[in-house]
Amino acid sequence: MGKHYDRLIEPYLANLMNEFPAIAIDGLKGVGKTVSAKRIATTVFELDKPKDYDQISNIPDILVSQAPPVLIDEWQRIPSVWDLVRRAVDDGARPGTFLLTGSISSTDTNIHSGAARIIRRKMYPLSLVERGIEKPSVSIADLFSAANPFTVDISGKTDIGSRDYLHEISSSGLPEFRKYSIESRKIALESYFANILSHDFRQQGIKLRQPETLLRWLRSYAAAVSTDAGYSEILDASTAGEGNKPAAKTTIAYREVLENLWLLDELMPWVEGERFFSSLKLSPKHYLSDPAFAAYLLGLDETILTGSSGWPSHSERFDGKYGSIIGRLFEALVHLCLNTYAGVNNAKPFFVKTYKGDHEVDFILQKDSKVIACEVKFSPTVDASDGKHLRWFMEKVGIDCQDAMIITTGSIAYRRKDGIAVVPAALLGA
Repeated sequence: MGKHYDRLIEPYLANLMNEFPAIAIDGLKGVGKTVSAKRIATTVFELDKPKDYDQISNIPDILVSQAPPVLIDEWQRIPSVWDLVRRAVDDGARPGTFLLTGSISSTDTNIHSGAARIIRRKMYPLSLVERGIEKPSVSIADLFSAANPFTVDISGKTDIGSRDYLHEISSSGLPEFRKYSIESRKIALESYFANILSHDFRQQGIKLRQPETLLRWLRSYAAAVSTDAGYSEILDASTAGEGNKPAAKTTIAYREVLENLWLLDELMPWVEGERFFSSLKLSPKHYLSDPAFAAYLLGLDETILTGSSGWPSHSERFDGKYGSIIGRLFEALVHLCLNTYAGVNNAKPFFVKTYKGDHEVDFILQKDSKVIACEVKFSPTVDASDGKHLRWFMEKVGIDCQDAMIITTGSIAYRRKDGIAVVPAALLGA
């Protein structure tokens, strides 16, 4: 038995099931969808098991006669199950009847979208709160629910420091990977990507003639983590010195499959920001679903990231024009956490960057008309200049800005005189 992790999405899903008949949980392979869904379900069908697959293939209507909640795990193996559940909802299925989980986003256009019938929610790798490394003292829910902006008390202390965060980056947010030693984790990650390239791509209708070409593209993508580098720039970096580069439409197809497999988790620009700002960049920021994937693809294991010199020279070759790779991997870890914390609060994450690049806010969390602006800094301390982009944002957005914070590797959470909160990543929670 692996370690038990309390997942924030579980009580959130249980609450949704009081009103919605069918909920689909999407997410990366190994993220823990099945484990969490089983904790909620009464009846379980796992379609990656021959017995359940054969039963549902031959008697699909059995799904509507079982004790709810009915979990249909890896539903996309029998795509018609989606339409069966949708029809059951149309026929009056009660709240909390169905849970569906899947590791691949189905591309079958013959399947109804499920709009207005099946609610979809995404599950992410373990956030810092779910890893249990610290008890959070600052809540995203409290920040959003405050009657007046910038009034929530910000406090708390932690012993979690920079090396701990680097350990968490490399340890992965996939529950099974966290139990391995450093060397065994590298072997597990190598197999994970090999299986995806050899098996899951075929399920999406693409046969990889040169898997190494895609791996090189992924490594270039990882090197651009936490940036909005253009896709042509990423392609050029992955094929440097090659005369016969893959066609752009080929790499687009690769990218679409990686997104369908939930391996990429790109952050969209805050389009609503055009109400307040002019000349915003509208290209996405690049993240893999787990910062451990980026570290692995770049050859930066825990030994290197937390080397005895503190800032190992091997990592510096990925700095360049994109800035410190360690800082960007930390930002990717924060991105992972904010995805979960925002999700269970029915909020969504975005970012803001001006076209000229003179102003940028790493993350914008939006719930209804309220937004929380977040900057990320891989440092235990901040100074006045660290808040300049947040102050710019606060001035432009006005009363719609519910709060602003700098997320750090420091030890103390507090609110500055300019209203900006300083919050160590380990103390931030849902």
